[in-house]
Amino acid sequence: MERIIRPTVLVTGGAGYIGSHAVLALVDAGWTVAVIDDLSTGHRFAVPEGVAFYEGDIADDALLARIFREQAIGRGFGAIMHFAGSIVVPESVADPLKYYHNNTAKSRVLLEAAVRAGVPHFIFSSTAATYGMPDVSPVVEDTPRAPINPYGWSKLMTEQMLADVAAAHRLNYGALRYFNVAGADPAGRSGQATDGATHLIKVAVEAALGKRDHVSVFGTDYATPDGTGVRDYIHVSDLAAAHVLALEALIDAPGRSLILNCGYGRGFSVLEVLDALDRLTGRPVERRFEPRRAGDPAALVSDSSRLRTTLGWIPRHADLETILSHALAWEQILEAIRADCSSETLGARAVNG
Repeated sequence: MERIIRPTVLVTGGAGYIGSHAVLALVDAGWTVAVIDDLSTGHRFAVPEGVAFYEGDIADDALLARIFREQAIGRGFGAIMHFAGSIVVPESVADPLKYYHNNTAKSRVLLEAAVRAGVPHFIFSSTAATYGMPDVSPVVEDTPRAPINPYGWSKLMTEQMLADVAAAHRLNYGALRYFNVAGADPAGRSGQATDGATHLIKVAVEAALGKRDHVSVFGTDYATPDGTGVRDYIHVSDLAAAHVLALEALIDAPGRSLILNCGYGRGFSVLEVLDALDRLTGRPVERRFEPRRAGDPAALVSDSSRLRTTLGWIPRHADLETILSHALAWEQILEAIRADCSSETLGARAVNG
């Protein structure tokens, strides 16, 4: 029986939240994986044993060349999944140059290195923030892009670079626009470990475990059923699975690139999320109602039909209670890690054992 040789996939930001789940999905599917991460927000323990790890910057040309050489990526073989970057929207408004540097300028360096080496496939971690405050819901991929913050613009600029490079070189790409990513690996191997996270479900789970004294609810007068903002939450493992399917699609059709919304097409309000968590834990979290934040749309829900039909993607965890229970379980792992010993030591045991 002929052995199928799969190309090595370099995952940038593979020690971070979403990137580490993509690594797990690739490894589980039998791919060879290498990771580059500067560990500014990621954690070394999130990279499984047996995965080549390079600590460094994605804008380091010499390091990229060494990785491509050592991992046999290039000359028409191999792929890059690009997750590295900065993601906090309010920070992007306060420090826009950081975002244009980390998300756009460094992506240009990475993309140039990929073209120079002859890497044929590139998958980019994009965002629904490229749509800004759309007038329609659910949002389709052809909805006008009109970012309202530097974070969204930095991602959209990279999408444009990818489109231009794909037109000029032998490279195809997938730009996956995430809606609200949440949850954790069902087996407890990885999850969101960022200190000071701002995502609702992470914040709410921390509050449920006593790590925060309340959850702020920003705006109660939106044109939604209960007045609070509605978002489309996608389980991080379902998102990771979509990346593997997108990679397979790029390899099968070298002349085709993909732009895909990643969500479930179902929105939940802030209060619905908090009520569901209260039911799970039996310990209601305190809610503090505050004014709207500038630039928050009333509802942001995906139309993910293109993802489903193009890739045959079938989510396995499309249930709010499942997302919350996995996030809660991971937070309890982190709680035990921090209580018993250093996060790096015990965290490695949780991921690899």
